Amino acid sequence: MDIGTKIRAIRNRKNITITQMCEATGLSKGFISNVENNNTSPSINTLNTIAEFLKVPLPYLLLEKKQHMRVVRKDDRRTSSYKNLKIEHLTSKGPLQLRIVESPPGVAIGEDESHAHEGEECHLVLEGKVLAEQGEDSIIAEEGDSFCWNASVPHTVKNIGDTKSVILIAIYSDTNLDDLL
Repeated sequence: MDIGTKIRAIRNRKNITITQMCEATGLSKGFISNVENNNTSPSINTLNTIAEFLKVPLPYLLLEKKQHMRVVRKDDRRTSSYKNLKIEHLTSKGPLQLRIVESPPGVAIGEDESHAHEGEECHLVLEGKVLAEQGEDSIIAEEGDSFCWNASVPHTVKNIGDTKSVILIAIYSDTNLDDLL
């Protein structure tokens, strides 16, 4: 873990000197220098003191680099197609996935008329008119409407309008989502 480098980067970004940090936390310059150079491992209590002073959550200091912010630039988005659907993948790998799905009139999103999988889904209709069905529930959603559900209950979303539908879909699941759309 590279906690010290992270602490130094936050301190520098906030234009805080080591002296200011020492005065506020009661820690010595030598100790802070050793922490920032990863020459010593501070206790959780000391890390909490540093985190509070830097105004960052303690867990942030413990995150691995791969757990930090992930960026997908517009021009770097992965796109795919499934049946007559156009799918833009807005996020990189991880348990939370965002996708924009375009569907021509009359086409359902999913493997067939109804499908289910682990996780939670939220949909925001950006364009068009869709019929959303889950179990015995059914709604018609239009531009600006949103709906969410537990995806383990069979569900379907079908474009029932005269023009394409565009839906922003957020899916959260602990399982691999690459097989979903």
